[in-house]
Amino acid sequence: MRVGLFTREFPPLVYGGAGVHVEYLSREMAKSIEVEVHCWGPQHSDDGNLHVRGSEPWPEIANETEAKFKGALEALSLNLTQIKALSGIDIVHTHTWYVAMAGFLARKLYGMPFVMTTHSLEPLRAWKAEQLGSGYAMSSWMENTAIHDADAIVAVSQGARDDILRAYADIDPERIHVIYNGIDLDEYKKTAQTTALVEHGVDPAVPYVLFVGRITRQKGVTHLVDAIRYLPPETQVVLCAGAPDTPEIAAEMRGKVDAARKRHPRIVWIEKMVSMEEKIQLYSNCRVFCCPSVYEPFGIINLEAMACRAPVVASSTGGIKEVVVEGETGFLVPFTGDPVSGFPTDPDEFARDLASRIDILLHDPERCREFGDAGRRRVEKIFSWTAIAQQTIELYKQLTKSR
Repeated sequence: MRVGLFTREFPPLVYGGAGVHVEYLSREMAKSIEVEVHCWGPQHSDDGNLHVRGSEPWPEIANETEAKFKGALEALSLNLTQIKALSGIDIVHTHTWYVAMAGFLARKLYGMPFVMTTHSLEPLRAWKAEQLGSGYAMSSWMENTAIHDADAIVAVSQGARDDILRAYADIDPERIHVIYNGIDLDEYKKTAQTTALVEHGVDPAVPYVLFVGRITRQKGVTHLVDAIRYLPPETQVVLCAGAPDTPEIAAEMRGKVDAARKRHPRIVWIEKMVSMEEKIQLYSNCRVFCCPSVYEPFGIINLEAMACRAPVVASSTGGIKEVVVEGETGFLVPFTGDPVSGFPTDPDEFARDLASRIDILLHDPERCREFGDAGRRRVEKIFSWTAIAQQTIELYKQLTKSR
């Protein structure tokens, strides 16, 4: 069997959870079947059963208006390019709306089964209009068209499955299969190394709260910055946050951080996406890891933190509730999102609730150790890539047998 995996992100051009997912899933599945990855970028390699084929996005941007919808247009353009010559592929599997139409077209033109993993849903991310402009209507159309035509839809959590049925009420529930994200347990494990902390200005001798993620509305980092004012002034907060969606949210983030530093000088902002080794050191040595997402079908960063034995404080939303166990591996912060925007209905209350849970753990290192150990055990038991790859291959076999 040879599967064609379609993704925007693939190493070394990975900036989010979907890219991490495809990287590890493809590597694990290649131990059993042939995997051909079609991604955005200059990548081209062959390593045993794993074959990577990149396509370059558009280099030119005409003006600011076009720059916003450029992403949606080039997605459709690359989808068309990538399916021109699919040779020897038995099944196609797409990840995110950026490549959804490649699966749709492959199914129509080649007659091959089409699997679509929804790492997020466009109808539930209204803030994407800020990033994509009028291209948001196009990204929504692409996802809507593909999801209704897919032979199987993979939801990365039960919460994500519920979201699919909420956003697309006419989808047959039997077509939706829940297969979790995973974690490489050999790579992600606690380390005593602190060189990365020192290089980035973090004081290893002072307990710190950690955030890791992109600067985007979805990840809720600005709500964590708002929560800082409710923490003791000496609290060290490490924001490993880069790749802003838009110049506007980048400016908003900078303004909030500058204001917070007036009373909380120990804010360390690492304005880039760090290497895996650096990230593991940051997870391993934090007192508390915080995931303040406003929308999260799964939240792979919580798995990474738990694998490194970090206690987690996270929003009680989406798939996070299936990863973090309240009072066992961390605290889940009550979250009520606006039905239209998805943002918290009471942002100040959400910030206060984040701060109160963080503060509890900052002052209770023994509970942090217990949460961290329990988190590692949970990850080992449920979220290995071996099990997830096997479940995915079994789904492929079911679909190809029925053809």
